[in-house]
Amino acid sequence: MSDFVVEAEAREDTGRAAARRLRHAGRIPAIIYGGNKPELPITVNRIAVTKLLDQEAFYTSIVDIKVKGKRGANKALVKDVQWHPVRDEVMHIDFMRVSSSDVVHVTVPVHAVNFEKSPGDVKGGLLEIVRHELDVACRADAIPEAIEVDCANLDIGDTVHIRDLTLPDGVTVPEIEHNPELNFTVLNVAASRVDASEAGEEAAPEETSSEES
Repeated sequence: MSDFVVEAEAREDTGRAAARRLRHAGRIPAIIYGGNKPELPITVNRIAVTKLLDQEAFYTSIVDIKVKGKRGANKALVKDVQWHPVRDEVMHIDFMRVSSSDVVHVTVPVHAVNFEKSPGDVKGGLLEIVRHELDVACRADAIPEAIEVDCANLDIGDTVHIRDLTLPDGVTVPEIEHNPELNFTVLNVAASRVDASEAGEEAAPEETSSEES
């Protein structure tokens, strides 16, 4: 069973003018595609779906889209969300049909955990996340909500690379699968700016006067 259910209605009219009318009426135009089935233009309630889009897990879960008057299941993933360039407002959503056993490529957030317990944090170090997201491949029913990086043992100067991570079973990173020599940085612990500045001052030679006494 899906963790998320979206109530939708089929739409007949497409195009910019029709989409504008829908948005004025509190609806968001969307489309369901893939799965060897025809594309299905739909509309969804703006308030209800905006609340779902605020949940990180919504982007990595199979969504059950119930289209009024249409038979058959529409299990799908959120493939793309178009936002207004100025206002914090959803303009259009693309859903891609999937079955549980499909292998899909998705973007998953990176979560750094336990840094507050680390030597680096005790010493005032700064956690710098280089990759906030990772592109992964896995079964549609096994998409992790996030890739967690345990930072409990990190000290200042430590770096975590992609090959240092233990990924969930069945989850791969195509970027490194296709390039065995690639080992990009996910996060690191840097000295605080204050500490770095003080270290620089200590290392600087004392100024001497050019005037002879």
